[in-house]
Amino acid sequence: MSATDAPVAPATLRTATGGEATAWVVAHCRRAPWLTASTVLTTVAGAALQVLPVLLLGQVVDGVVEGESRSVLVTVGVLMGAAALLGAVATALSTYLIGRLGADLLARLREGAVRAVLGMPSARVEQVGRGDVLSRVGDDVAVLSRGIRAAVPTVFSAGVLVVIATVGMFGLDWRLGLAGAGALPAYALALRWYLPRSAPLYRKQRAAQADRAQALISGLNGIDTVRAYRLEGAVREKVTEESWRVRDLGVEVFRFFGRFVGRENRAEFIGLVLIIVVGYALLEADAASLGEVSAAPLMFHRLFTPLGAIMFTFDEAQKSGASLTRLVGVLGEPAEDRLVGDVSVAQADPGAYPVTVEGLTFSYPGSDEPVLREVNLSIPAGGSLALVGATGAGKSTLAALVAGTGTPQTGSVRIGSQDLAGLDEAGARALVSILTQETHVFSGPLAEDLRLAAPGASDERLLDALRTVGAGEWVELLPDGLNTMVGEGGERLDVTKVAQIALARLVLGRAPVVVLDESTAEAGSEGAAELERAVLAACSGRTTLFVAHRLTQAMAADRIAVLSEGRVVEEGTHGELVALGGQYARLWRAWREGS
Repeated sequence: MSATDAPVAPATLRTATGGEATAWVVAHCRRAPWLTASTVLTTVAGAALQVLPVLLLGQVVDGVVEGESRSVLVTVGVLMGAAALLGAVATALSTYLIGRLGADLLARLREGAVRAVLGMPSARVEQVGRGDVLSRVGDDVAVLSRGIRAAVPTVFSAGVLVVIATVGMFGLDWRLGLAGAGALPAYALALRWYLPRSAPLYRKQRAAQADRAQALISGLNGIDTVRAYRLEGAVREKVTEESWRVRDLGVEVFRFFGRFVGRENRAEFIGLVLIIVVGYALLEADAASLGEVSAAPLMFHRLFTPLGAIMFTFDEAQKSGASLTRLVGVLGEPAEDRLVGDVSVAQADPGAYPVTVEGLTFSYPGSDEPVLREVNLSIPAGGSLALVGATGAGKSTLAALVAGTGTPQTGSVRIGSQDLAGLDEAGARALVSILTQETHVFSGPLAEDLRLAAPGASDERLLDALRTVGAGEWVELLPDGLNTMVGEGGERLDVTKVAQIALARLVLGRAPVVVLDESTAEAGSEGAAELERAVLAACSGRTTLFVAHRLTQAMAADRIAVLSEGRVVEEGTHGELVALGGQYARLWRAWREGS
């Protein structure tokens, strides 16, 4: 099947249905049967013990009317106190067990979601955007975590209490139970109105938050390019538009929930009126005792607290449910078929691999407009080419395709004699290394962080790589040298040092072709020149493609290509393009004025 015949992938990550999310939760609860059973039993016991004092209160009323002795009434009072105390203990234990069970489920879900994202084809991650990915493994996990701590225990415990209280009302008198059940149709109608409308609304709200995150990330990542092209207004307008959309949806959710609360209050009023009227009629007909008639409204009123708790946490529960479907949906995303590529090329002579881009056209699935159009470029073996252009011109997309991420609709990318379309991702990684501005230092010893790129590298080889990128001096000053803990909880490193570590990993990887996508963008002015020297040292002798964040980096390349709306509109050396007086010359003047 050709690329044009391939099924169109959605522009966002998959979202599971409510049934799929429920099935996932049930399946994982079965993996902890004892914890699940203990949670259910303590919750039921706590609810029953909370209802028992109301039933005993009816006996106290009847005892007073019938002239029972004081000792009997005292005994019933002691039982009421003991039931209340044990009920509180059981409820507290139930809340703890629900939280523990929920934390276990969240840990498994978070682990599975992160594993699924790491296993996705790189093209899929690029297609959906980092905002959607980050919002799921970040924001959605945080929302679900809050829900598990607060909303889920409340809703589950209150739901069980509602069932127990309803059974207790029928235990008093079946006619009083039926009167209380008269509120159920009103409750059912309120839920029938609310549930089908609320889940899509909350999912829409979460999707809007992901779009806002994407707009912010895109603008911040390319802030210097945005400034150079005077695009601050357009970026600010985009972020403002997405923020207002999130705000409007938040207001809509609040109003919608308020209407639901009104319907619930109406149901409570109907039930309470029916119980009082029926109780009065039964008492007048001498068909029920005063204790039963007195306990019934209290029993029904006992439902108000759990039902109110459900209503006022249902908003958080619905948000948690929406996040759950989004996280479970990530688990269903297709993973990369990670075949073993021809890794032997990684040890070949770096100078033997020119890069040739011919007639390359690329569109993201679901988009009618190509991001790149008929791009032709070549980089001689061991040479360098810098890509410049406005945000959205297609620079990062072209860099990703040269790195083997994604397949063009037409045209080709060749590394030496190898067409990247014929290689799996492992084979492409053996030929090309890509380094973006989103560098990361993993928590642990510095040596282990570096050996991610070369597992068998000796300490001396690690130090040589660090010296190559100008990091040898500060690494030797670390308390434990290469064994110093870095990352979270370890030695604090500034953005320049983090970038140097990433460049050292690039040196250790030894791929013959290197793609650098604004890899020094996060460094401040003080570290910029130092990092640019480190980049040149790391790429020495390799075929290199730069996505230039600073035009001083573009100047250092052998040639420069200017992209505009997915096309190469200018190409040449720095001097040639400045003399041409076109887009690059205007960008250069803006850059010099800004600097």
